[in-house]
Amino acid sequence: MTDYRAFFKDKKVTVVGLGLLGKRLGDIAFLAECGAKVLVTDLKPSTELRPSLQKLRKYRSIKYVLGEHRFEDFQDKDFILKGQGVALDSPYIKHARKKGIPIEMDESLFIKLVPGVKIIGVTGTRGKSTTTILIYEILKAAYKNPLTSLRTKKPVVFLGGNIKGTAALPLLKKVKDGDIVVFELSSWQLQGFGEAKISPYISVFTNFMPDHMNYYKNNLKKYFTDKSYIYKFQKNRDTLVLGPNMKSLIKNAKGRIINASFKNIPKSWKINLPGKHNLANIACAIEVARVLQIKEETIKKVVEKFEAIEGRLELVKTIRGIKIYNDTNSCTPEATSVALQALSEKKRNIILILGGSDKNLDFKNLFQDIEKYVKALVLIPGNGTDRIMQNYSIIKNVHIYKEGNFKEVVLKAYSLTKKGDIMLFSPAFTSFGMFNNEYDRGDKFMEIVKKLK
Repeated sequence: MTDYRAFFKDKKVTVVGLGLLGKRLGDIAFLAECGAKVLVTDLKPSTELRPSLQKLRKYRSIKYVLGEHRFEDFQDKDFILKGQGVALDSPYIKHARKKGIPIEMDESLFIKLVPGVKIIGVTGTRGKSTTTILIYEILKAAYKNPLTSLRTKKPVVFLGGNIKGTAALPLLKKVKDGDIVVFELSSWQLQGFGEAKISPYISVFTNFMPDHMNYYKNNLKKYFTDKSYIYKFQKNRDTLVLGPNMKSLIKNAKGRIINASFKNIPKSWKINLPGKHNLANIACAIEVARVLQIKEETIKKVVEKFEAIEGRLELVKTIRGIKIYNDTNSCTPEATSVALQALSEKKRNIILILGGSDKNLDFKNLFQDIEKYVKALVLIPGNGTDRIMQNYSIIKNVHIYKEGNFKEVVLKAYSLTKKGDIMLFSPAFTSFGMFNNEYDRGDKFMEIVKKLK
């Protein structure tokens, strides 16, 4: 194990992206606690970032440059810590490279500092959160996760990556050689793996479909390239678990390949998660557990108890025979289609709340599913919603409503329901504009729903 305090002490670090998700806060606070000389820069002004700034106010040594980036902050540093969504071809990142300054990201930097810790990484366009957390729960049950102060010979299992409320670098304070960290990894986070030329020792690639095309400028190949770092640098002794439809997409993998299959889920198991897509997630998690030689009875017990995680087809309330689902993390048309298919009862009884910021994705198939399963569509304001309104005549036999603010949207949707209906909040777009992020969007939905009677 690297002495992380000695490694970071007095290091001059520019952190690119403060954000409002909370992940960056943990990393920034950790660096400050270790004695690093931290400068945080973000294109958003301080007025937008106030909640994050307030949480960091006790760290007096941190300097901020907000509302802009300056080239001078990308030179004379020991490394740049790049946040998710910051383009690798940013002129500021290019400037740092020209000056010979290393570009780091938190998960990949963490891994470089803990060579004795086993890393399980999960990526995919959809299903990575559910798969990651299910793997984590299975491993916790198998190893009966002891407190770090009461360690046995069994590894301690940690959760991290693209999970709400987690940050990678603070895990350095907890992990020991032989422990396991299960990371959910977005394409953006995997850029850091490509930079460092590393991949997890067990990797899971759940599925692949278009997403973030606004960021990748409609280049699907670039998006896949970032995703491929989940396995590209694996060694022969490593393992790659592929979702049921991934076999034909993967080339030149060096590790052992396991193709997850629906057939490998015993039919006698009582699954609580709705939808075929969740069976694919379960199939992937099962294969990881079997690679680690976890007892089948332990896997079965955890899988049968496992329910939808927050913001992903989460049944949050049943009122007057009306089921209300929070699916805020569905940020693509494919994800919303999957939600509709999972909840369909062979009748058009779904009132769908949809809309937000555009990602330049194709909505043709979602429109077809809306016609098939949706009784009424209530739209959230946003530039993606505007694109739907330009083509709303394509959707046949569905009542469409557009409201001025989010509370009005939710209340309108609820007013359209009757006993036996489903009210589904599955936006199909990103949250930016009206909300800070998809978690903020989900929280606001839950606040309104809690007051419904």
